[in-house]
Amino acid sequence: MTSLDELDHLSLGKRVRLHRMMYEHGPGNGKLMILPIDQGLEHGPVDFFTNPASADPEYQFKLAVKGGYSGIALHLGLAEKYGPKYAGKIPMVLKINGKTRIPPANEPISPMTGSVEDAVRIGADAIGYTLYVGSPNQTLDFTQFRKVKKDAERYGMPIIMWAYPRGEAVDKKGGRDSLYAIDYAARVADELGADIVKLNVPEDDPKIRSLQPSPYDKLELSYEERVRKVVKTAGKCMVLFSGGSRVSDDDVIHRAKVCLEEGATGLIFGRNLWQREWTDALAMTKRLKDMIKNL
Repeated sequence: MTSLDELDHLSLGKRVRLHRMMYEHGPGNGKLMILPIDQGLEHGPVDFFTNPASADPEYQFKLAVKGGYSGIALHLGLAEKYGPKYAGKIPMVLKINGKTRIPPANEPISPMTGSVEDAVRIGADAIGYTLYVGSPNQTLDFTQFRKVKKDAERYGMPIIMWAYPRGEAVDKKGGRDSLYAIDYAARVADELGADIVKLNVPEDDPKIRSLQPSPYDKLELSYEERVRKVVKTAGKCMVLFSGGSRVSDDDVIHRAKVCLEEGATGLIFGRNLWQREWTDALAMTKRLKDMIKNL
């Protein structure tokens, strides 16, 4: 795992904010455990049907504070309306761009919904930026991110990049969850200057493996090897892995443990946790947090 002490290129402001998240909150051992609640914008209210209580952002804020997360990731409106009650109790990661899933997904781009200055104003400890790797709109995306990067450096604000392979070209080359696509996304995040990258664990489907460009079409890697490959590709960009689809609780813990053992800096689990009823959500949070502490 890339530790904060090894990242000597980081400015003082970034180091202070990351230290807060990595050592003063969450597991407290240099690893991150972030609760994202940006799905209401990205997916719509449908995600709250499983657990109606989660439609109220108070539910996630309480879970983040009570469960002892490293941070909560959210858009500006939710931060301004629900954050004041929890000021100083949980670090915030302000998502500063986003989109709905209503338009066609073949040429995605997330327009700006906030700014680095907004993040400073509300006391956030990091900003989140979604970049669609491989989208036909990547010229606009790269240009938009360049200004975000400039502002983040000026204000000493860490950047967490949600690096998502998307678009028609990605679909034709093995799909968004292929090793080729996610490995490429990890490298793009490092090249463009993100401090942390949020990724999905690559899948390996033998039926479509041949669609990936060489030499990925010949690679037959285990779950552990795929995780290790992506983390290495990310270089000095710390890696957060998402929770992925709902599986058994034991499988969630096992997969998360593998990610951390293979070099990831942390986890960013949203629906896998807040779609649960309160007692279950807290219990699963504790299991994950205890596992991280014991590594």
